Amino acid sequence: MVRPFLFVLALASACALALLPVPAQAWGLLGHRLVALLAWDDLTPATRLQIDALLTGEADPTLAGIAGWADDLRKNDPVLGRQTANWHFVNIGEHDCVYLQRRDCPDGNCVIEAIRKQTAILADTRRTRAERLQALKFVVHFVGDAHQPLHAGYARDKGGNDAQINWNGRGTNMHTLWDSRMLVSTGRSEQAYLQHLRTLPRPALAAMTLPPPAATWAEQSCRVVTQPGFYPRRAKLEQAYVDTHLPIAERQLRAGGVALAAVLNKALGGR
Repeated sequence: MVRPFLFVLALASACALALLPVPAQAWGLLGHRLVALLAWDDLTPATRLQIDALLTGEADPTLAGIAGWADDLRKNDPVLGRQTANWHFVNIGEHDCVYLQRRDCPDGNCVIEAIRKQTAILADTRRTRAERLQALKFVVHFVGDAHQPLHAGYARDKGGNDAQINWNGRGTNMHTLWDSRMLVSTGRSEQAYLQHLRTLPRPALAAMTLPPPAATWAEQSCRVVTQPGFYPRRAKLEQAYVDTHLPIAERQLRAGGVALAAVLNKALGGR
């Protein structure tokens, strides 16, 4: 029999946990894996060899296999998950999609500065293998995050998490819609989606530098959010919205793959 006091204590603890902020998960696992798979296409042989060496011993020693690692920290390593929760996004919608570090990320805890810092760790051969492996996991994930429009959107609605909608008879929010619902609604398997994305035009990318131009990616993502029609006029979402915006999400995934490959090639000396 559960003692009344212990039951009340357990219930209170559960309620407290439920009230903790839930970090956004850009693209969901499918989207992050697709970005990683697209990036692998464009890696040089030298870069692939270094990545393979870093990933030796991982449960799934592939870029796609580690693509969701940073989101999984919330349950697998709650302390690190809390420390890095703000690394997944930056809010610049209220500032005309122009990033200023002193205003938007003064403490360095945002996706732009996380990409810069973790890329530097990955590129530094004086670092331990464990440090570089963790940096690789962060870079793979955060470059994907930077290309999800709502991870660079408005602070006022928490990147669309507070923008409630109803689609196909189910309640959700704008963030979740862009993370995964639109992608999953196609019914494509991961391999089929990968083949589809490979057919899309490759976005132009300026010569890669270190630190990488993460601010540019976030600003471009933000401009998707601020376009007229991005936020539907009614809470009940029409299929026409998805028909219009799913191709945009797919182009962002394609761009994320190209950007990630360029970062890894530069950081690991493959190009």
